[in-house]
Amino acid sequence: MKKVDHKRMPLFQILKQFSAEQPLSFHVPGHKNGTLFPDEPYKYFEQILKIDMTELPGLDDLHAPSEAIAEAEYYASDFFQSDHTFFLVGGSTAGNLAMILASCSPGDKVIVQRNSHKSIMNGLELSGAKPVFIAPEYDETVGRYTNPSIAVLDEALRQHSDAKALLLTYPDYFGKIYPIKEMIEKAHAYHIPVLVDEAHGVHFSLGSPFPESALDLGADVVVQSAHKMAPAMTMASFLHIKSKFIRKERIAHFLQMIQSSSPSYPLIASLDIARSFLAILTTEEIKAIMESVSNVRKILQATTYGKLLPADDPLKITFHVKHGLSVKEVAKLFEAENIYPELVTHNQILFIHGLAPFKQEEALKKTVKSVEERLKNHTNHATIEIAELFSQPIQELALSYQVMNAQSYTRVPFIEGIGHIAAEAVIPYPPGIPFIVKGEIITAAHIEAIEQLRQQGIRIQQREEGIRIY
Repeated sequence: MKKVDHKRMPLFQILKQFSAEQPLSFHVPGHKNGTLFPDEPYKYFEQILKIDMTELPGLDDLHAPSEAIAEAEYYASDFFQSDHTFFLVGGSTAGNLAMILASCSPGDKVIVQRNSHKSIMNGLELSGAKPVFIAPEYDETVGRYTNPSIAVLDEALRQHSDAKALLLTYPDYFGKIYPIKEMIEKAHAYHIPVLVDEAHGVHFSLGSPFPESALDLGADVVVQSAHKMAPAMTMASFLHIKSKFIRKERIAHFLQMIQSSSPSYPLIASLDIARSFLAILTTEEIKAIMESVSNVRKILQATTYGKLLPADDPLKITFHVKHGLSVKEVAKLFEAENIYPELVTHNQILFIHGLAPFKQEEALKKTVKSVEERLKNHTNHATIEIAELFSQPIQELALSYQVMNAQSYTRVPFIEGIGHIAAEAVIPYPPGIPFIVKGEIITAAHIEAIEQLRQQGIRIQQREEGIRIY
């Protein structure tokens, strides 16, 4: 095995070299190396267009890599300590779909964490698998659903020992972790592979003070959104495989089906850059990041309109808004000062600290004080109770995907859907976790929670009012 110099970025460097030779384009893309582009946006796109190439000699092919992309993936595999690392240009969504399709066939049982991202649910439907959902527990200390318990997983494995995979999300959107290693070991005892949506944990491979990656803890396939926490372009993600149960070739087969046949070279190169960045980050640099996190937390703690929650991932800073205040109103006051948080739920605001010291502390202090002043004469708002949303610890769909896809549906107001089978998912976005999944029976608790969320201004990702039912 050759020695890896993680300062090198083989794909980025060959693109840079190729561009420097000022090649003449008689090929796609149509902007012709940036020479054909409207004047006004050109100043923003100029540099990136020069490396927005196609599968030319020497630039390799994402779907059959043997040159620079293969070398870049090898470097990534070395850093993340995987058997193989695939580069994704379709976000973690593409990775989640591929790992599910590679693991099961129509009718196969798959044990699934119920509060998973919509891409997991879409992968299940595309595969035709039979999901067995395990419900997350409501954690009073953080005011939200987190992860399934070991006891619920034990029972699901006992009842469904013939499952073809266990699908988990780790960490959650807020950076909270749980004893996933124990869950992995329990599934492996049944010879069941474990697939993990680790979209928010690409930096876990840095080690302390960050949590351990599911890949290091024994998971078979782990998908990470490099763009969420590392310096990669939006949609750029990794899929790592380290398994005796799932073949690399099956993952590759489905990735070439799911991903574009004309993948973006700037996105691929940004994954090469992100790996190098993570690999050469020094202890001193990480220490400076942690000092910055501490300073930001101190600034946000100096308020009366909420409190900060403890964090497993220090880069995730969760602000729990005081009862009676509108979370949406608080977030809008921050946005009015040009400070945009990552996520606003019915009771919390998530701020994500980057992998570099935050340099606008004075602006943040000023905003925190401004929000404090403007909330003095606030109007109390009703609180939302969602602690009974997932009432069944282990749940199967009322209809299989095959049956549902052959049936007709009708659209009704939300309230009229109670007791019927949902023909579509209902998804607050972000975080993209369905409150109702396609194929489950709609309950009064579902509808009450959705209506309360809508009243608070939380966006439900849908094109039309109401809900489809069978």
